[in-house]
Amino acid sequence: MEKKLKIGIIGCGGISNNKHMPALKKIDEVEMVAFCDIKRDRAEKAAKEYGVPGAKVYEDYKELLADETIDLVHVLTPNREHSFVTVDALESGKHVMCEKPMAINTAEAQKMLDAARRTGKKLTIGYQNRCRPDSQYLKRVCENGELGDIYYAKAHAIRRRAVPTWGVFLNEYEQGGGPLIDIGTHALDLTLWMMDNYKPKMVVGSVFKKLGDQTETANAFGDWDPKEFTVEDSAFGYIVMENGATIVLEAAWALNTLDVGEAKTSLCGTKAGADMKDGLRINSVKYNRQCVEKPDLEARGVAFFDGQEMSPADVEARCWIDAILHDGEPIVKPEQALVVTQILEAIYRSAAEGKPVLF
Repeated sequence: MEKKLKIGIIGCGGISNNKHMPALKKIDEVEMVAFCDIKRDRAEKAAKEYGVPGAKVYEDYKELLADETIDLVHVLTPNREHSFVTVDALESGKHVMCEKPMAINTAEAQKMLDAARRTGKKLTIGYQNRCRPDSQYLKRVCENGELGDIYYAKAHAIRRRAVPTWGVFLNEYEQGGGPLIDIGTHALDLTLWMMDNYKPKMVVGSVFKKLGDQTETANAFGDWDPKEFTVEDSAFGYIVMENGATIVLEAAWALNTLDVGEAKTSLCGTKAGADMKDGLRINSVKYNRQCVEKPDLEARGVAFFDGQEMSPADVEARCWIDAILHDGEPIVKPEQALVVTQILEAIYRSAAEGKPVLF
């Protein structure tokens, strides 16, 4: 039996339990051998549920990194810690999957990219929405040139009332921002990936905290505490790329609108357009008629088969491990994730300074 990849988990909170560890548990070629969290009981719980017998538990991530038998780590901490934990992990000779966003600003993200290049270790960022069936289908459409030159796009990350009230989501110091850096980052990543355009020229941003001080909020996760709400509740960006292509980014945890949807993109090209508003829709003109195509993305049609497929988290984990085992490229390249962080930072900066940010 071939040697299994040994994984260390750094951060055993919500994203770890709801996404990464369950997905890794399904992969035969890996085993989770070490768990670290500043709250030891969380690490112990994770080790019991997902670890191999005798899995080690740590409160200090540097002690975990000192274990030379560990091949890779998943960095699943609050955003502020992504950069220095990832750099230390790469320097210790380990491959790294870091949860999104890459970092709280461009300078920190650049340190991560530089460390990956310097050490020769693989680094990827957890943008699992690329692994959805609709995203994979649309990516092939874009790669085949079926939309033509994509010159206008929208990145959608809008919730009506779904502010996360747990963990440190409302803490600007720990997270670096609110919905823009939390869910806006997914929508922007999808949009740039579909366009295959990573050269921003200019950004104008607006950032609002208009609802965060309210009470009786009808929030999906229960009322938030206005005293703890130190981030924006919505943010919007107007992004112009070097080739003139333009992207409108909208992100909100709380906004008085019925036009909701997150981790979605709308694309307008010279040959056709596409959106994810009502399933995946491709709009074009054929035989002098306007038409809309909706691909069937359900795995159905076989008797006694319910059509279940791998979740995006499962696909992300499988592709990540395959990239290590077979020395391939991860689905999400750190160079791409850095540009996402660069644009998000520019939106915050533009809003703070009241003027465009030029690259």
